[in-house]
Amino acid sequence: MPFVPAARPRGPKATKVDPNDLLDAAQAVFAEDGLRAASIRAIARRAGCDPALIYYHFTSKEVLFTALLQRRFPRVLQELEVLAQAEDLRPTAQRFWEVLVIYHRHLKDDPGLRSMIRGEIVRGAEGLAHLIEGQIRPVLDCIRRIIEQGIARKELRADLHPLLATFFLVKMQLEILDVLPVVMAAHQKDLPAEEAVRIGMGAWFELYWRGVASDPAAPLPVLFDPMTPPVPDLKELRS
Repeated sequence: MPFVPAARPRGPKATKVDPNDLLDAAQAVFAEDGLRAASIRAIARRAGCDPALIYYHFTSKEVLFTALLQRRFPRVLQELEVLAQAEDLRPTAQRFWEVLVIYHRHLKDDPGLRSMIRGEIVRGAEGLAHLIEGQIRPVLDCIRRIIEQGIARKELRADLHPLLATFFLVKMQLEILDVLPVVMAAHQKDLPAEEAVRIGMGAWFELYWRGVASDPAAPLPVLFDPMTPPVPDLKELRS
């Protein structure tokens, strides 16, 4: 759903500022205007500081954009790298579910980042494609490895295209985070957004799995609650 950031209250401009506050302001402006149309002055207004303070911490809009990506994606990548190790012999279905949970855990509370990235991709990512790709490709490569391992273990269809299977798994999870709570609320006004996401994740996962599994009729493993997931333990994965 559209990201509508809260405006900074008017008042005296700050003479000191936390770099994270600058990143929050930049993310809000980028999500609204796109990086090309955004200005350092607009970001400074959002942060309630002098533009010179932004240049002190970040030399350009592109550096701000890169810092925003690096603030989130390395943590996603770190967990997915553990999950993608060949030593993880758990069912592929369970590992797919954990991919969705990792995305949920790190991106559910950051609609601004999702909106910012989606907006730049829709605009053509002029001059930014390499920045976005540099952060997203390693993440997608981890998921692709899980899919390739699942094919090798004959848990997934042999004719499955790993890259397309990766794309559709991730894309729908992002749509669930952004769109589903709004759609569900239109029909069930008393349904909390978190519950809508929980229901949507489970329904999408089962539908996706039935389409990629070598045996669509096989029972799914017990899946843990995406809102309170267990902490991955590599020693357990290798057992």
